[in-house]
Amino acid sequence: MAYVISDDCIACGSCEGECPVGAISMGAEHYEIDANACTDCGTCAAQCPVEAIKQA
Repeated sequence: MAYVISDDCIACGSCEGECPVGAISMGAEHYEIDANACTDCGTCAAQCPVEAIKQA
């Protein structure tokens, strides 16, 4: 089950560099996770300062 980034994202970018498979990129309004590339490691969720990343 992949992680998702909610609308609570403040687009700080702290998650993008932490993803070991490069599944996170900037979307139209906030960062997004490619569900097909996400390996469900949770590293990004641990880095999010506003807890906007959760398991889908």
